[in-house]
Amino acid sequence: MPVLTWSSKTLTAPQPANLLLDSVVYPAGTGYPLSTAQDRLVWGDNLAVLAALQPELDGKIDLIYTDPPFFTNRRFPARIGRGEDSRKPQDWQLAEGYPDAWKDIDAYLDMLYPRLVGMHRLLAPHGVLVLHLDWHANAYARLLLDEIFGTDRFLNEIIWVYHGPSPIRSAFNRKHDTLLVYTRSEQYTFNVDAVRIPYDQKTVDTFASSSKAGFGKQPNLERGKVPEDWWYFPVVARLHNERTGYPTQKPQALLERIVNAFSNPGELVADFFCGSGTTAVAATRLGRHYLCVDSSWRAVHTTRSRLVEIGTTPLALYHASPGAQAEAAAKRVQLSVAALPTCWRFSLSAEDSHHLDYWEIDPHWDGSTFHSAFQVTRHRKQSAVACQVELPRACCGQQVCIRYVEVSGKCGQVVLDIQAVANTA
Repeated sequence: MPVLTWSSKTLTAPQPANLLLDSVVYPAGTGYPLSTAQDRLVWGDNLAVLAALQPELDGKIDLIYTDPPFFTNRRFPARIGRGEDSRKPQDWQLAEGYPDAWKDIDAYLDMLYPRLVGMHRLLAPHGVLVLHLDWHANAYARLLLDEIFGTDRFLNEIIWVYHGPSPIRSAFNRKHDTLLVYTRSEQYTFNVDAVRIPYDQKTVDTFASSSKAGFGKQPNLERGKVPEDWWYFPVVARLHNERTGYPTQKPQALLERIVNAFSNPGELVADFFCGSGTTAVAATRLGRHYLCVDSSWRAVHTTRSRLVEIGTTPLALYHASPGAQAEAAAKRVQLSVAALPTCWRFSLSAEDSHHLDYWEIDPHWDGSTFHSAFQVTRHRKQSAVACQVELPRACCGQQVCIRYVEVSGKCGQVVLDIQAVANTA
Protein backbone atom coordinates (compact mmCIF):
# COMPACT_ATOMS: atom_id res chain seq x y z
CA MET A 1 0.00 0.00 0.00
CA PRO A 2 1.35 3.48 -0.81
CA VAL A 3 2.41 5.41 2.30
CA LEU A 4 2.81 9.17 2.50
CA THR A 5 6.26 10.16 3.74
CA TRP A 6 7.97 13.49 4.38
CA SER A 7 11.32 14.40 5.88
CA SER A 8 10.08 15.19 9.42
CA LYS A 9 7.47 12.42 9.75
CA THR A 10 7.64 10.93 13.24
CA LEU A 11 5.21 9.52 15.76
CA THR A 12 6.21 9.90 19.40
CA ALA A 13 4.03 9.70 22.49
CA PRO A 14 2.82 13.25 23.33
CA GLN A 15 3.01 14.63 26.86
CA PRO A 16 -0.51 14.39 28.36
CA ALA A 17 -2.15 17.62 29.44
CA ASN A 18 -3.13 18.22 33.04
CA LEU A 19 -6.87 18.79 32.71
CA LEU A 20 -8.10 21.18 35.39
CA LEU A 21 -11.79 21.76 36.03
CA ASP A 22 -12.36 25.50 35.75
CA SER A 23 -16.13 25.74 35.95
CA VAL A 24 -19.44 23.93 35.70
CA VAL A 25 -22.01 25.84 33.67
CA TYR A 26 -25.73 25.34 34.30
CA PRO A 27 -27.41 27.12 31.37
CA ALA A 28 -30.27 29.26 32.73
CA GLY A 29 -29.70 27.52 36.07
CA THR A 30 -30.89 24.14 34.75
CA GLY A 31 -29.81 21.42 37.17
CA TYR A 32 -28.06 23.78 39.57
CA PRO A 33 -26.47 22.81 41.89
CA LEU A 34 -26.87 19.03 42.04
CA SER A 35 -26.80 17.79 38.43
CA THR A 36 -23.57 16.25 37.17
CA ALA A 37 -22.09 17.67 33.98
CA GLN A 38 -21.71 14.88 31.40
CA ASP A 39 -20.68 17.19 28.56
CA ARG A 40 -17.20 18.68 28.37
CA LEU A 41 -15.56 21.70 26.78
CA VAL A 42 -11.75 21.81 26.96
CA TRP A 43 -9.43 24.74 26.28
CA GLY A 44 -6.01 23.47 25.27
CA ASP A 45 -3.76 21.85 22.67
CA ASN A 46 -5.75 18.90 21.39
CA LEU A 47 -2.67 16.68 20.99
CA ALA A 48 -1.94 16.88 24.72
CA VAL A 49 -5.67 16.60 25.50
CA LEU A 50 -5.98 13.43 23.38
CA ALA A 51 -3.12 11.88 25.34
CA ALA A 52 -4.69 12.91 28.65
CA LEU A 53 -8.05 11.38 27.70
CA GLN A 54 -6.68 8.06 26.48
CA PRO A 55 -6.80 6.21 29.83
CA GLU A 56 -10.46 7.19 30.27
CA LEU A 57 -11.80 7.12 26.73
CA ASP A 58 -9.65 4.61 24.84
CA GLY A 59 -12.07 2.93 22.42
CA LYS A 60 -15.13 4.72 23.81
CA ILE A 61 -15.98 7.68 21.56
CA ASP A 62 -18.82 6.88 19.17
CA LEU A 63 -18.30 9.64 16.61
CA ILE A 64 -15.49 12.09 15.97
CA TYR A 65 -16.08 15.01 13.62
CA THR A 66 -12.97 17.09 13.15
CA ASP A 67 -12.56 20.31 11.21
CA PRO A 68 -8.85 21.24 11.43
CA PRO A 69 -7.13 24.12 9.68
CA PHE A 70 -7.18 23.58 5.91
CA PHE A 71 -3.59 24.60 5.04
CA THR A 72 -4.85 27.83 3.49
CA ASN A 73 -1.89 29.84 4.85
CA ARG A 74 -4.23 32.60 5.95
CA ARG A 75 -5.19 34.21 9.23
CA PHE A 76 -8.91 34.28 9.99
CA PRO A 77 -10.22 37.19 12.09
CA ALA A 78 -13.40 36.91 14.14
CA ARG A 79 -16.22 39.42 13.90
CA ILE A 80 -17.00 40.69 17.38
CA GLY A 81 -19.28 43.63 16.61
CA ARG A 82 -23.04 43.43 17.04
CA GLY A 83 -25.71 44.94 14.84
CA GLU A 84 -23.22 45.65 12.05
CA ASP A 85 -24.11 45.80 8.37
CA SER A 86 -22.81 42.58 6.80
CA ARG A 87 -22.50 44.37 3.47
CA LYS A 88 -19.92 46.83 4.84
CA PRO A 89 -16.85 44.83 5.90
CA GLN A 90 -14.85 48.04 6.24
CA ASP A 91 -16.97 48.85 9.31
CA TRP A 92 -16.70 45.47 11.02
CA GLN A 93 -15.15 45.21 14.48
CA LEU A 94 -12.61 42.38 14.31
CA ALA A 95 -10.41 40.38 16.68
CA GLU A 96 -8.01 37.46 16.40
CA GLY A 97 -9.83 34.30 15.33
CA TYR A 98 -7.29 31.62 14.50
CA PRO A 99 -4.22 31.27 12.28
CA ASP A 100 -3.88 28.73 9.48
CA ALA A 101 -0.32 29.61 8.48
CA TRP A 102 2.44 27.00 8.04
CA LYS A 103 6.08 27.00 7.00
CA ASP A 104 5.32 24.32 4.41
CA ILE A 105 3.19 21.22 3.87
CA ASP A 106 5.59 19.17 6.02
CA ALA A 107 4.87 21.39 9.03
CA TYR A 108 1.14 21.06 8.43
CA LEU A 109 1.34 17.26 8.23
CA ASP A 110 3.48 17.21 11.39
CA MET A 111 0.48 18.81 13.10
CA LEU A 112 -2.23 16.67 11.53
CA TYR A 113 -0.73 13.17 11.54
CA PRO A 114 -0.30 12.52 15.31
CA ARG A 115 -3.70 14.02 16.03
CA LEU A 116 -5.43 11.66 13.62
CA VAL A 117 -3.58 8.76 15.27
CA GLY A 118 -4.79 9.93 18.68
CA MET A 119 -8.39 10.20 17.47
CA HIS A 120 -8.24 6.70 15.99
CA ARG A 121 -7.23 5.31 19.38
CA LEU A 122 -10.22 6.89 21.12
CA LEU A 123 -12.83 5.66 18.63
CA ALA A 124 -15.16 2.88 19.78
CA PRO A 125 -15.13 -0.39 17.77
CA HIS A 126 -18.31 0.78 16.01
CA GLY A 127 -17.06 4.37 15.84
CA VAL A 128 -16.79 6.69 12.85
CA LEU A 129 -14.36 9.51 12.06
CA VAL A 130 -15.39 12.37 9.75
CA LEU A 131 -12.48 14.58 8.68
CA HIS A 132 -13.50 17.90 7.10
CA LEU A 133 -11.01 19.54 4.70
CA ASP A 134 -10.92 21.14 1.26
CA TRP A 135 -8.72 21.02 -1.83
CA HIS A 136 -5.65 22.37 -0.07
CA ALA A 137 -4.80 19.18 1.86
CA ASN A 138 -7.53 16.54 1.50
CA ALA A 139 -5.40 14.38 -0.83
CA TYR A 140 -2.62 14.16 1.77
CA ALA A 141 -5.13 13.43 4.53
CA ARG A 142 -6.70 10.59 2.53
CA LEU A 143 -3.35 8.79 2.40
CA LEU A 144 -2.78 9.36 6.13
CA LEU A 145 -6.20 7.96 7.00
CA ASP A 146 -5.60 4.93 4.76
CA GLU A 147 -2.39 4.30 6.72
CA ILE A 148 -3.97 4.78 10.15
CA PHE A 149 -7.35 3.08 9.63
CA GLY A 150 -6.58 0.76 6.70
CA THR A 151 -7.87 1.18 3.16
CA ASP A 152 -10.76 -1.18 3.85
CA ARG A 153 -12.09 1.18 6.53
CA PHE A 154 -12.77 3.99 4.07
CA LEU A 155 -16.54 4.52 3.90
CA ASN A 156 -17.33 7.72 2.00
CA GLU A 157 -15.90 10.79 0.39
CA ILE A 158 -18.74 13.26 0.88
CA ILE A 159 -18.73 16.52 -1.03
CA TRP A 160 -20.36 19.51 0.62
CA VAL A 161 -21.25 22.02 -2.08
CA TYR A 162 -22.27 25.62 -1.55
CA HIS A 163 -22.62 28.97 -3.31
CA GLY A 164 -20.87 32.25 -2.74
CA PRO A 165 -18.81 34.99 -4.36
CA SER A 166 -15.27 34.19 -5.50
CA PRO A 167 -12.34 36.30 -6.71
CA ILE A 168 -11.11 33.51 -9.01
CA ARG A 169 -11.11 34.46 -12.69
CA SER A 170 -8.53 32.01 -14.04
CA ALA A 171 -10.22 28.72 -13.04
CA PHE A 172 -13.59 27.31 -12.03
CA ASN A 173 -14.76 28.63 -8.65
CA ARG A 174 -13.81 26.31 -5.81
CA LYS A 175 -17.10 25.86 -3.98
CA HIS A 176 -16.98 22.53 -2.17
CA ASP A 177 -15.39 20.90 0.88
CA THR A 178 -14.54 17.23 1.35
CA LEU A 179 -15.67 15.02 4.24
CA LEU A 180 -13.55 11.87 4.50
CA VAL A 181 -15.43 9.19 6.45
CA TYR A 182 -13.60 6.22 8.00
CA THR A 183 -14.85 3.51 10.35
CA ARG A 184 -12.94 1.84 13.17
CA SER A 185 -14.12 -1.62 12.11
CA GLU A 186 -16.46 -3.31 9.67
CA GLN A 187 -19.25 -2.98 12.25
CA TYR A 188 -20.18 0.70 12.42
CA THR A 189 -23.16 2.95 13.07
CA PHE A 190 -25.11 4.22 10.08
CA ASN A 191 -28.71 5.26 10.72
CA VAL A 192 -30.12 5.13 7.24
CA ASP A 193 -33.68 6.15 8.15
CA ALA A 194 -32.48 9.12 10.20
CA VAL A 195 -30.99 10.85 7.17
CA ARG A 196 -33.61 10.23 4.51
CA ILE A 197 -34.73 13.26 2.51
CA PRO A 198 -37.81 13.80 0.32
CA TYR A 199 -37.63 12.84 -3.32
CA ASP A 200 -37.49 15.72 -5.78
CA GLN A 201 -40.97 16.81 -6.86
CA LYS A 202 -40.11 16.03 -10.48
CA THR A 203 -39.41 12.42 -9.48
CA VAL A 204 -42.72 12.19 -7.64
CA ASP A 205 -44.57 13.62 -10.65
CA THR A 206 -42.83 11.20 -13.02
CA PHE A 207 -43.90 8.12 -11.05
CA ALA A 208 -47.41 9.50 -10.68
CA SER A 209 -47.76 9.98 -14.44
CA SER A 210 -46.54 6.59 -15.70
CA SER A 211 -46.51 3.02 -14.47
CA LYS A 212 -43.37 2.44 -16.54
CA ALA A 213 -41.32 5.05 -14.71
CA GLY A 214 -38.20 3.67 -13.10
CA PHE A 215 -38.31 0.64 -15.40
CA GLY A 216 -41.00 -0.88 -13.25
CA LYS A 217 -39.21 -0.32 -9.93
CA GLN A 218 -41.40 1.75 -7.64
CA PRO A 219 -39.52 3.48 -4.79
CA ASN A 220 -41.14 4.27 -1.49
CA LEU A 221 -41.81 7.90 -2.30
CA GLU A 222 -43.39 8.61 1.05
CA ARG A 223 -40.40 7.30 2.99
CA GLY A 224 -37.90 9.39 1.05
CA LYS A 225 -34.42 8.52 -0.12
CA VAL A 226 -30.92 8.27 1.27
CA PRO A 227 -28.87 11.31 0.16
CA GLU A 228 -26.11 10.88 -2.37
CA ASP A 229 -22.50 11.53 -1.36
CA TRP A 230 -22.78 15.18 -2.39
CA TRP A 231 -24.70 17.51 -0.11
CA TYR A 232 -25.86 21.06 -0.61
CA PHE A 233 -26.11 23.28 2.46
CA PRO A 234 -25.78 27.08 2.43
CA VAL A 235 -22.70 28.52 4.09
CA VAL A 236 -23.23 30.28 7.41
CA ALA A 237 -22.77 33.69 5.78
CA ARG A 238 -26.22 33.12 4.24
CA LEU A 239 -27.77 31.86 7.50
CA HIS A 240 -28.39 35.04 9.47
CA ASN A 241 -29.87 33.26 12.51
CA GLU A 242 -26.79 31.04 12.97
CA ARG A 243 -23.91 33.43 12.53
CA THR A 244 -21.65 33.89 15.55
CA GLY A 245 -18.90 35.90 13.87
CA TYR A 246 -16.39 33.09 14.41
CA PRO A 247 -14.47 32.44 11.17
CA THR A 248 -15.15 29.33 9.05
CA GLN A 249 -18.22 28.41 11.13
CA LYS A 250 -20.06 25.40 9.67
CA PRO A 251 -23.86 25.23 9.21
CA GLN A 252 -25.87 23.40 11.81
CA ALA A 253 -27.77 21.32 9.23
CA LEU A 254 -24.49 19.85 7.99
CA LEU A 255 -23.47 18.72 11.47
CA GLU A 256 -26.93 17.45 12.31
CA ARG A 257 -26.88 15.14 9.29
CA ILE A 258 -23.48 13.80 10.32
CA VAL A 259 -24.52 13.29 13.94
CA ASN A 260 -27.81 11.64 12.95
CA ALA A 261 -26.11 9.31 10.50
CA PHE A 262 -23.17 8.08 12.53
CA SER A 263 -24.28 8.12 16.18
CA ASN A 264 -27.25 7.23 18.38
CA PRO A 265 -29.02 9.18 21.15
CA GLY A 266 -27.07 9.07 24.40
CA GLU A 267 -23.74 8.38 22.70
CA LEU A 268 -20.59 10.51 22.80
CA VAL A 269 -19.67 12.84 19.94
CA ALA A 270 -16.26 14.53 19.96
CA ASP A 271 -14.75 17.46 18.07
CA PHE A 272 -11.09 18.25 18.72
CA PHE A 273 -11.04 21.42 16.59
CA CYS A 274 -14.41 22.68 17.77
CA GLY A 275 -14.17 26.28 16.54
CA SER A 276 -17.55 27.97 16.90
CA GLY A 277 -19.11 24.92 18.59
CA THR A 278 -21.55 23.74 15.92
CA THR A 279 -20.78 20.10 16.75
CA ALA A 280 -21.71 20.64 20.39
CA VAL A 281 -24.91 22.44 19.40
CA ALA A 282 -25.92 19.66 16.98
CA ALA A 283 -25.07 16.93 19.46
CA THR A 284 -27.04 18.43 22.33
CA ARG A 285 -30.08 19.17 20.12
CA LEU A 286 -30.09 15.54 18.98
CA GLY A 287 -29.71 14.04 22.46
CA ARG A 288 -26.04 13.11 22.30
CA HIS A 289 -23.24 13.97 24.72
CA TYR A 290 -20.29 15.98 23.47
CA LEU A 291 -16.60 16.46 24.14
CA CYS A 292 -15.24 19.57 22.42
CA VAL A 293 -11.66 20.86 22.43
CA ASP A 294 -9.96 23.93 21.00
CA SER A 295 -6.69 25.77 21.61
CA SER A 296 -8.33 29.16 21.03
CA TRP A 297 -9.96 30.89 23.99
CA ARG A 298 -12.32 32.71 21.62
CA ALA A 299 -13.49 29.37 20.21
CA VAL A 300 -14.19 28.04 23.71
CA HIS A 301 -16.00 31.22 24.69
CA THR A 302 -18.09 31.22 21.49
CA THR A 303 -19.03 27.58 22.02
CA ARG A 304 -20.02 28.16 25.65
CA SER A 305 -22.10 31.20 24.72
CA ARG A 306 -23.99 29.26 22.03
CA LEU A 307 -24.72 26.41 24.43
CA VAL A 308 -25.95 28.83 27.09
CA GLU A 309 -28.24 30.53 24.59
CA ILE A 310 -29.94 27.30 23.49
CA GLY A 311 -30.28 26.10 27.08
CA THR A 312 -28.41 22.79 27.28
CA THR A 313 -27.77 20.41 30.13
CA PRO A 314 -24.83 21.27 32.46
CA LEU A 315 -21.36 21.33 30.91
CA ALA A 316 -17.92 21.22 32.46
CA LEU A 317 -15.22 23.63 31.23
CA TYR A 318 -11.61 22.46 31.59
CA HIS A 319 -8.25 24.13 31.14
CA ALA A 320 -5.54 21.88 29.76
CA SER A 321 -2.65 23.25 31.84
CA PRO A 322 -2.10 25.11 35.12
CA GLY A 323 -1.07 28.28 33.28
CA ALA A 324 -4.02 28.36 30.87
CA GLN A 325 -5.71 31.61 31.66
CA ALA A 326 -7.48 34.05 29.39
CA GLU A 327 -6.00 37.51 29.07
CA ALA A 328 -6.99 39.70 31.98
CA ALA A 329 -9.75 42.26 31.47
CA ALA A 330 -8.72 45.82 30.80
CA LYS A 331 -10.60 47.06 33.86
CA ARG A 332 -12.80 45.88 36.69
CA VAL A 333 -16.51 46.19 35.96
CA GLN A 334 -18.63 48.62 37.96
CA LEU A 335 -21.06 46.28 39.68
CA SER A 336 -23.70 47.32 42.21
CA VAL A 337 -25.81 45.07 44.44
CA ALA A 338 -29.22 45.95 45.84
CA ALA A 339 -30.88 44.00 48.66
CA LEU A 340 -34.58 43.69 47.76
CA PRO A 341 -37.18 42.00 50.00
CA THR A 342 -36.98 38.61 48.27
CA CYS A 343 -33.91 38.82 46.04
CA TRP A 344 -30.55 40.35 45.29
CA ARG A 345 -30.28 42.61 42.25
CA PHE A 346 -26.90 42.70 40.51
CA SER A 347 -26.46 45.59 38.08
CA LEU A 348 -23.78 46.60 35.59
CA SER A 349 -23.12 50.17 34.62
CA ALA A 350 -24.35 51.24 31.20
CA GLU A 351 -20.76 51.57 30.03
CA ASP A 352 -19.90 48.01 31.10
CA SER A 353 -23.02 46.56 29.51
CA HIS A 354 -21.76 47.86 26.14
CA HIS A 355 -18.19 46.59 26.34
CA LEU A 356 -19.02 43.17 27.83
CA ASP A 357 -19.89 40.14 25.73
CA TYR A 358 -20.87 37.77 28.55
CA TRP A 359 -21.19 37.63 32.33
CA GLU A 360 -22.16 34.88 34.76
CA ILE A 361 -22.74 34.42 38.47
CA ASP A 362 -21.75 31.78 41.00
CA PRO A 363 -24.03 32.50 43.99
CA HIS A 364 -22.12 30.11 46.32
CA TRP A 365 -18.49 30.83 45.47
CA ASP A 366 -16.15 28.32 47.12
CA GLY A 367 -12.93 29.97 45.97
CA SER A 368 -12.07 27.08 43.67
CA THR A 369 -14.40 25.71 40.99
CA PHE A 370 -16.80 28.24 39.53
CA HIS A 371 -20.42 27.01 39.43
CA SER A 372 -22.18 29.20 36.90
CA ALA A 373 -25.84 29.30 37.89
CA PHE A 374 -26.87 32.37 35.86
CA GLN A 375 -25.48 33.64 32.56
CA VAL A 376 -26.06 36.68 30.39
CA THR A 377 -24.96 36.63 26.74
CA ARG A 378 -24.86 39.43 24.20
CA HIS A 379 -27.13 38.64 21.27
CA ARG A 380 -25.62 39.28 17.84
CA LYS A 381 -28.28 41.92 17.06
CA GLN A 382 -27.77 43.78 20.33
CA SER A 383 -25.05 46.30 21.08
CA ALA A 384 -25.09 45.54 24.83
CA VAL A 385 -25.73 42.72 27.26
CA ALA A 386 -28.60 42.88 29.75
CA CYS A 387 -27.31 44.86 32.70
CA GLN A 388 -29.41 43.40 35.54
CA VAL A 389 -29.87 39.95 37.10
CA GLU A 390 -32.05 39.17 40.11
CA LEU A 391 -31.31 36.13 42.28
CA PRO A 392 -33.50 34.78 45.09
CA ARG A 393 -31.98 35.55 48.48
CA ALA A 394 -32.14 31.86 49.40
CA CYS A 395 -29.82 30.81 46.61
CA CYS A 396 -26.92 33.08 47.59
CA GLY A 397 -24.25 32.15 50.10
CA GLN A 398 -21.70 34.21 51.97
CA GLN A 399 -19.77 35.10 48.82
CA VAL A 400 -20.91 35.59 45.24
CA CYS A 401 -18.49 35.53 42.32
CA ILE A 402 -19.18 37.27 39.01
CA ARG A 403 -17.08 36.46 35.95
CA TYR A 404 -17.20 38.45 32.75
CA VAL A 405 -15.79 38.45 29.23
CA GLU A 406 -15.16 41.68 27.36
CA VAL A 407 -15.98 42.04 23.66
CA SER A 408 -12.23 41.86 23.06
CA GLY A 409 -12.15 38.41 24.69
CA LYS A 410 -10.36 39.52 27.88
CA CYS A 411 -11.74 38.11 31.12
CA GLY A 412 -12.15 39.20 34.72
CA GLN A 413 -13.99 38.39 37.92
CA VAL A 414 -15.38 40.12 40.99
CA VAL A 415 -16.04 38.51 44.39
CA LEU A 416 -18.68 40.10 46.62
CA ASP A 417 -19.33 39.53 50.32
CA ILE A 418 -23.12 39.37 50.31
CA GLN A 419 -23.37 39.30 54.08
CA ALA A 420 -21.60 42.66 54.23
CA VAL A 421 -24.07 44.06 51.72
CA ALA A 422 -26.96 42.69 53.77
CA ASN A 423 -25.68 44.37 56.96
CA THR A 424 -25.61 47.77 55.25
CA ALA A 425 -28.99 47.39 53.49
